[in-house]
Amino acid sequence: MDALYPQTARDLVSLLKKLGFRVDFPLEQTCCGQPAFNQGFFSQARTLAKRFLIIFDQAELILCPSGSCTAMVKKHYLDLFPQDPEWLAKARKTAGKIFEVTQFLHQFGLTEKIQSSFPFRVTYHDACHSNRILGIFQEPRDLLARTRGLQLIEMEFSDKCCGFGGLFFKKFPQISKAIGMDKVEAIKKTEAQWVVSNEPGCLMQIQSRLFERKIPIGIKHIVEILNASFPE
Repeated sequence: MDALYPQTARDLVSLLKKLGFRVDFPLEQTCCGQPAFNQGFFSQARTLAKRFLIIFDQAELILCPSGSCTAMVKKHYLDLFPQDPEWLAKARKTAGKIFEVTQFLHQFGLTEKIQSSFPFRVTYHDACHSNRILGIFQEPRDLLARTRGLQLIEMEFSDKCCGFGGLFFKKFPQISKAIGMDKVEAIKKTEAQWVVSNEPGCLMQIQSRLFERKIPIGIKHIVEILNASFPE
């Protein structure tokens, strides 16, 4: 987030502070290890996972503006330490306190406390990890529905993959591009002004395909909308 979508990271910190939370951002944090894990480099993924578990060991709650990173820590860290009781216990402890942002806001009853405003037509893309692994679907829609002035227009097959797929877009660029173009066509049909998601990778893929087709639809992470015009 700090490299590609720093505004989203800043908006998340701002939103949480407005809701009364004390926020810490450990500067020593790095990748959660998902790219290595997805490619079968389990030793390297294990090294990164251990680093993550150490850095966030004392955190009361961990919030992540990415469904795929959240799924990695919450689900797949447990797969990395089947024969290591000590690290498996640490992974289970951390899995119990990490949340994707919209799931956290919804589960802890914070939806009604957010007073955002975004007077535009919006369509929402359901990222694969968020939807299929974490079971997130209604949570972001409920949050968007409470945003003043926002008109949510559902695209056809909103949960269909955008083609990014982590390193899939690098290994199979032509297939990735074709899948992305299908997603862009579904977005275009809604006549929305903005396409929104909770997944940076998906937003990057969709933005590239929109730019390629010269389609004037903007992209935003849902956190940016939830923090929009939300008074201090």
